[in-house]
Amino acid sequence: MLQIKDLTFDAWGRRFFDQATVSLPKDAKVGLVGRNGVGKSTLFKLILNQLVLGAGEIGLPKTARIGSVDQEHPATPIPLLETVLAADVERARLLSSLDTAEPEDLGDIYSRLIEIDADRAPSRAAEILAGLGFSNADLARPMAEFSGGWRMRVALAASLFAAPDLLLLDEPTNYLDLEGALWLEARLQKYPHTAMVISHDRELLDNSMDHILHLKDGKLDLYSGGYDSFERQVTEKLRLQEAMRTKIEAKRAHMQSFVDRFGAKASKATQAQSRLKMIAKLPPVSNIIEDRVAPFSLPSPERPLPPPLIRLEVANVGYGGPPILRKLNLRLDIDDRIGLLGVNGAGKSTFAKLVAGALDVETGTLLRSSRLKVGWFHQHQIEAMDPTDTPLEIIRRAMPQAPESQRRSKLAQFGLGYEKVETTVANLSGGERARLLLNMVAMEAPHLLILDEPTNHLDIDSRRALLDALNDYEGAVILITHDRSLMELVADRLWLAADGGIEPFDGDMEDYAKFVLDRARVAARAPTQVAAAPVVAPPAAPPVARTKVPTGTARRRAEAAEAALGRATSALAEIDAKLTDPAVFVKEPAKAAELGRRRDTAQATIEAAEQEWLAAQEAYEALTADS
Repeated sequence: MLQIKDLTFDAWGRRFFDQATVSLPKDAKVGLVGRNGVGKSTLFKLILNQLVLGAGEIGLPKTARIGSVDQEHPATPIPLLETVLAADVERARLLSSLDTAEPEDLGDIYSRLIEIDADRAPSRAAEILAGLGFSNADLARPMAEFSGGWRMRVALAASLFAAPDLLLLDEPTNYLDLEGALWLEARLQKYPHTAMVISHDRELLDNSMDHILHLKDGKLDLYSGGYDSFERQVTEKLRLQEAMRTKIEAKRAHMQSFVDRFGAKASKATQAQSRLKMIAKLPPVSNIIEDRVAPFSLPSPERPLPPPLIRLEVANVGYGGPPILRKLNLRLDIDDRIGLLGVNGAGKSTFAKLVAGALDVETGTLLRSSRLKVGWFHQHQIEAMDPTDTPLEIIRRAMPQAPESQRRSKLAQFGLGYEKVETTVANLSGGERARLLLNMVAMEAPHLLILDEPTNHLDIDSRRALLDALNDYEGAVILITHDRSLMELVADRLWLAADGGIEPFDGDMEDYAKFVLDRARVAARAPTQVAAAPVVAPPAAPPVARTKVPTGTARRRAEAAEAALGRATSALAEIDAKLTDPAVFVKEPAKAAELGRRRDTAQATIEAAEQEWLAAQEAYEALTADS
């Protein structure tokens, strides 16, 4: 599908690619990995012709369509669903051409619309949007009403809906919550064409990718399998390289010893010269130097506090209007490692503000240790950094009494060497900024660390270093992250923010992943029903016996839905009967075009009516079974 041959590219005073060559199989799912700053995003720009090649070739089939998510979708007045539907350029063009096409061309246009399954396009788009966290009510909202993060999701939804032959995604989970990341993981597994994904999410790379493309030292190496398989293959490759290096060095030393012993003897001169030529022909060898990543410095609190650190009793919290979180009854102790789950907008950030002391309870009780120190990292801190600031200026403000040497030493401990300490924030990578802030919030050895999406800009090795530091840290942790691997290895208890509250989740991350994907599968069948449904945790105990529930309302709803479905089906049948008349296309092309549009609307109405009928029937049957 994608052929890269002898790619060489220099920019910004360095070489990114040095005669790199690779060939991607058709319909492969490829994870592009490598350290921060090695050139992964640069490769995407080269493929998209946004940068000019220095040398070499990047080849794609002439008819191949390339899709990417470069930036958030513009804030236009166009409704959400129409925005995503417009991403299928061919469908939009065919529908538009119905108004002006010659009568003899209409048959071909309708045939092509049927061939690309244009009738199901609205339901397919709604399914994708539901998976990415949009509700049914959102479908009619104009794009201008959504924030930048949600418009990034729209751009991702549009790319998935268009289903290009080569899909390029650069860290797509960075602007998704855990639920969206789990849905995307499942979606990419079934993507029908070739996809290349830059990601540091081990779970996504393991579960969704069938190849790993490793960018290192300007070269591209393709490995089959997911990330775990890639790590095993790289480890074995390094072992073999080290064995070969040892063997060549031993052979070189043996021949050099002969030359040293007999080089001066006339009788051995020929053999000595021969050995010298053989030594010269030996391949060059170098020591295998493993990449090292600087550790994180998360000092533990000097003295533990008596439990609890925080206790909430029937607490309501919000911003002056209706409470965002209601009736919180929670307790946090010094040894707690809490993973906070929930979709975006469920109140996770509000809870983090409450615990960090940036927000007060409106009613109820919040008991907090008077000596509690909290370190709070949230992803928006990175965006809020002054681009003209430098790490040295930041650490000076944090350590005003310390000598300059101590400040520089502290930055070195953070993984920022002497060449970076006076670099402006604008010129630091996202990973370097995240590393700086993560170490800064923990510098005073807090009793509690609140980490809201700490891994968004960290590569896999840096994420592993953060995991090691968190496991060594002896304070309490509240973790909000879409990184499933980090959540599994850090959190020992899970809380779920849903339906205006926070409750303990009875299960582990595997249970939660199944819970989320089950909801997504239901959304695929009935997006209008699922999108508006609140997220609730599976019951922790068997349900108690219930009294008989009245079923009249549910029965009437099912009957009404069945009647609506019948009407919609009849309307579609009438339109189809008119479209079967060839004279309509010849004598009344405008009417034929209008009938085509009415058929699209009727088909969408049927699908919505079917979903409503199924939901109503299931609700009625559930009530009658429980009665």
